[in-house]
Amino acid sequence: MGRSQELSEFKRGTVIGCHLCNKSIGEISLLLNIPRSTVSDIITKWKQLGTTATQPHKMTERVSAS
Repeated sequence: MGRSQELSEFKRGTVIGCHLCNKSIGEISLLLNIPRSTVSDIITKWKQLGTTATQPHKMTERVSAS
């Protein structure tokens, strides 16, 4: 099973909006058709960091020895 695409900023914001309207994780999951674990992760990140923005992918830099 491959990794699926990340959610758009709009969809992550919609999750938080539903959460603020007292929808349960299960209700949000059904409403937006995304896994419960994803909904939970988005809400947890928002509570801890105050944002739903994704982290930039770290690129490794190759340093050549001279």
